[in-house]
Order: sequence, then structure tokens, then C-alpha cells
Amino acid sequence: MLCRSFYAVFLLSSGAAPISAANQNYLGNAEVAFKALQNWYNPNTGIWNTTGWWNSANCLTVIGDLAAVDPSVKTQVSAVYANSIVAAPNLNLGVTKIVTSDFNIESFYTDSPPGVVKRQVNPKGFLNTFYDDEGWWALGWIQAYDITGTAEYLNTAIDIFTDMKNGSSTPCKGGIWWDKAETYVNAIANELYLSVAAHLANRVVQNKQFYLSIAQDQWTWFQQSGMINSKSLINDGLTGACKNNNGTVWSYNQGVVLGGLVELNKASPNASYISSAKSIATAAIKALSDSNGVLHDPCEPNCGADGSQFKGIFMRNLQILQAASPDNSYLSFIATNAASIWAKDRNTQNQLSVGWAGPFVSPANASTQSSALDALVAAVAFQGQLGNGIASRHRRCQL
Repeated sequence: MLCRSFYAVFLLSSGAAPISAANQNYLGNAEVAFKALQNWYNPNTGIWNTTGWWNSANCLTVIGDLAAVDPSVKTQVSAVYANSIVAAPNLNLGVTKIVTSDFNIESFYTDSPPGVVKRQVNPKGFLNTFYDDEGWWALGWIQAYDITGTAEYLNTAIDIFTDMKNGSSTPCKGGIWWDKAETYVNAIANELYLSVAAHLANRVVQNKQFYLSIAQDQWTWFQQSGMINSKSLINDGLTGACKNNNGTVWSYNQGVVLGGLVELNKASPNASYISSAKSIATAAIKALSDSNGVLHDPCEPNCGADGSQFKGIFMRNLQILQAASPDNSYLSFIATNAASIWAKDRNTQNQLSVGWAGPFVSPANASTQSSALDALVAAVAFQGQLGNGIASRHRRCQL
């Protein structure tokens, strides 16, 4: 029966024509997708055209993730870092966000819609009025530090986290606000706060205990907050009464916490951290995958400029979890999604869109491209284990 768990890696089918995941050149595919993504990079602004501020932080992170497994792109990626650290703050004009009825997010970078508080006029550096935006940039610059060793990038992340900590005044006995207007306590901002703190605990040696204590307290609070439901899935946030709001189960809310817990386990080993991460990851794959094992968010194909980023964030953090605690079902899932993207969600310009099971939804943009690239990079990380379509160190099947 064990062989059945590997079937999705051998074959991905959606009716007539099967897609082989066994002979994929994941590295080559990722390099081509990276090249297409960089067509949107604007060196004058330091961010990516066709997408938003926080999305560009995720673009920054995924190209670093690729450089971590593909040294051939490191020089180009390092040049992007050196440019963006200077240029991007000049375009940081602030943002207005609204939470839609299905708990998706809409970001506005020009005029605010009626009845919404105006955007921040003079944000500082990589700070703005939303703590989740800040968390994305912090993680992006931490990854830049890991790739280059440039202290400025780590110091930028430290400064961002210092500002995030100012949001820890919620009425929910812990956690941080989503925004500086203090309108919502949600999952994503709090997962990012956990993850950034845990990452810093492993990199700022002189202040390890400071960041570690914050990360441990944050995880304890998050577990008790009620946002993790009885199915081990994370809903979008809390009500004004600090109760689970039963908001949409988005893929990115199931993802960031995985990387945060892996980093927390590195800083202070505790088997429960990995166990909790695997429970969430397994539940998410079950809840958000179609019959062929391809990941979806409920908003597809109309996810807007923000929701189109979500799935890649899950795949990025699943890669981190897989590296820390290998699981054949995760490996199959990564390979299946990478193969489906390349076969069914790609146009003639090697642009990748929002629906990984296909068909290609036009137009693609830097958000959809970087999100799909996250899945391709995850497969590159385990290319050596995917020989002939299965994990090479688990070739034997129990019948």
C-alpha cells in the first residue's frame, strides 16, 4: 500500500492526458521561470512591476530561495538585493487595505476607496501601517542576509521587527494587531511575528534569548487563541471578542507558521514544534488539494492582486518543513504541483498564472509568477530525491 502514496509523483492526471512528474527538470524550469519574473523587476523602483508592495517582498524572498539551491543565479540575485535595499524605500508610499467579505485582502496604492482611512503619507524605510507587510519584508531581508552575509540586510530585519513589536497591545491577551489602526487581530500578522522572531533568534546571537522568548510566548498564545480549529486548519483571524471568526482557510495562513515552527525548533529544540507543524501541513494539503493533488485557494481564478500570492507561501514553508522533517507525502505534493504548473499553467512566454491545475489564466503578473516559482523552487530543493519520480531513498514498496 505504501506505493500508492507515491503515485502522484509518477503521474498527474486531469482526465485524458497524463502528466509525468518523473522526468521533470525542476532546476531548468525554475531558472526559466526566474528569468520571466525578472522581466517585471524595475531597477528604478526596486520592486516588481504589475504587483504590490508586500508581494514584492515575496518576490525578493523567492529569488533568494532559488539562489540558496542554485548558485548560478546568486550574482544576479545579490545585485537585486543591493539595488532594492536602496531604491525600494523611495517608492514606499504606503498602502490602504480592506478585508473583503470572504476574508481576502485588497490593497490600494493610489486613492483610497470611500470610507477607508487614508494611506500613510511618509512611511519610513520598509515600515508602513500594516504589520503583515512589515513581516514579509523582514523575512525577505533575512533571506538576503543568509545568501550574502551582508549585515545591513539583517539589521533592516531587526529594525522592522522592532516596529512590529509595537503592535503587541491587542485585547486578546497576546499577539499583535494586523494594522496600526488596530482594527483586526488576524492569523497572518501573528504567524509572521512568530516567524521573524524565531529567525532572528537563530541569527542575532547576542540577543538570542530576547527573540527566542518572544517567539515561544507568541506560539503559546497562538495555540491558545482559537485560530487553529478542530481540523488543525487555521482560520483567518479573531472577532472583536477574540474568538475564532471562522474566516476562510487560506493557504498562506497554513504556511507561514510551518517555517516559523521549524526556526523555533532550531533555536530551542522541542519535538512538539515539528509535530504541530506537520499536523497543520497535512490538514492543509487534504483540505486545499484537488483530486490530483494540486493546491488551490477558494478564490480561484479571481484571487485579485493579493490572493494570487498565497499558495506559493505555503509551498515555500512546506519546503522548509520537508527539509527539517522529511515526509514522502510532502515530497509527492511538491513534485505534483511543480509538474502541474509547468505543464498546465504556463504560456509561450514561460509566464505562470494563478491556477496551477490549468488552464492558464491571462494575464500573469509578478505575483502569480513568484508564487508559482515558490513551488518550482521547492521541487529543485529535492531534485536529487525525485529520481524516477519517487524519493530515491525510499524506493522499496510495501505490498
